[in-house]
Amino acid sequence: MQGDVAGTSDWPEGGFPGIRINPESLLPEIVNEDACREALAASTDPSDQIFVLIVEGHAAEAAELLAEARFKDPESFRLRTFEAEVLRVSHRTDRALDLFRQLLAEFHGTDREALVLQHLGKTQYAAGHTSAAVEAFARALDLRVAQSADAAQIYSSTVALQRARDVLDLAC
Repeated sequence: MQGDVAGTSDWPEGGFPGIRINPESLLPEIVNEDACREALAASTDPSDQIFVLIVEGHAAEAAELLAEARFKDPESFRLRTFEAEVLRVSHRTDRALDLFRQLLAEFHGTDREALVLQHLGKTQYAAGHTSAAVEAFARALDLRVAQSADAAQIYSSTVALQRARDVLDLAC
């Protein structure tokens, strides 16, 4: 994407214009501020603003908007995952992991299971639970391949799995 921060073109897509997944931290980062702001200005979906606030690390602001959005759409899968992401950004990792595990139990066997596993793995990785993250990323990748998911999703799972395995190997 033109205008991206140098060296980020091979980073996995982050799910919103101007955002990519850092292959070291496995967390989303804004790599093209202009593209992100333009897409945000054009968006009418409040979850887009929430996502960008989460990426920027503004947990309190994201939580406020999330509460309003969840009131209007309490069953939204995306908003429910953002609730756990806000917990992660707020350094309440144990609660975030619990919520992702709840979502995993609820969406087991559905087309959303791989996405929940990817989020769970990312949160486990950020919390230093690398072995558990490897398992979650491997399951997410297997499901995405089996479901013939979008190539960007398969790539994201592949990068995350390889990074977690590399870190685990270094620890041994």
